[in-house]
Amino acid sequence: MPRKSTPAKRKMSHDTKYGDKLVTQFIGCLMKRGKRSTAEGILYSAINIVEKKTGQPGIEMFHKAVNNVKPVLEVKSRRVGGATYQVPVEVRSDRRVALALRWLISFAMSRGEHTLAEKLAAEFAAAANNEGASIKKKEDTHKMAEANKAFAHFRW
Repeated sequence: MPRKSTPAKRKMSHDTKYGDKLVTQFIGCLMKRGKRSTAEGILYSAINIVEKKTGQPGIEMFHKAVNNVKPVLEVKSRRVGGATYQVPVEVRSDRRVALALRWLISFAMSRGEHTLAEKLAAEFAAAANNEGASIKKKEDTHKMAEANKAFAHFRW
């Protein structure tokens, strides 16, 4: 972390196919070893698979899934007087999106379908319907924050 000032946020370009910044951010999270075209192909085919299975626009299902997975609260460890407390804090908007994308990708990879595109499509469809492992992760995070509400006065 810099000592003097926070670095300026870099502008993110829009996606070429959908003209969407969230799709670009998801591709960046999905990409491994700089293979952007591979990540784009996987995401676009996952959106097409969702479209075929549900009959609804795939990009809307993607947005709905991301919005459903975004956490509102999380816990952060605070050390006060020799004891460590799990203090519930609100999640910043950019971190909400980053956590949602990370959870969607990680839980999609652990699914049982054959290709990554099919796994992502299944996770998008499940998250859009408020079910699946990524939604459970969000609910567990919220439950932990609710359980530690007594330590909210340690927030600073």
